[in-house]
Amino acid sequence: MSAVRQVQVTFDCADPRALSLFWNEALGYELPPPPPGFDSWDAFAATLPPELRNSASASQDPAGVGPRVFFQRVPEGKAAKNRVHLDVRAAPGLQGDERMAALEAECERLVARGATRVERHEPGPPLGAGHIVMQDPEGNEFCLD
Repeated sequence: MSAVRQVQVTFDCADPRALSLFWNEALGYELPPPPPGFDSWDAFAATLPPELRNSASASQDPAGVGPRVFFQRVPEGKAAKNRVHLDVRAAPGLQGDERMAALEAECERLVARGATRVERHEPGPPLGAGHIVMQDPEGNEFCLD
């Protein structure tokens, strides 16, 4: 039997730092500490050639439980619907109107931080308890579940 492996979720994007800050807000994550010898990521970035600044960023669970999320700058823009997306568990254990109210509140919070609301799916067949489809500031789809 092979060993269980940790995973990192990677986003191709245009602005790694901005997208990592958005996902920190969405997930309750934080930037990892800067490299040894630097007080901040900005101080580290100042040592890089201009073309390498903001080429990557990361977000991590402060408790070390959830997967690391990595953001890398790529030259091309997003061209199609994601084949894989994140479900942000914003209302675990809640049902019905209470669940949908919690999802709506989280949706409003994330829209204020640059997300876009796409559509609301009501509770019931075939999709279950109800969810809200959204996009992050660069158009990557995710769901509030």
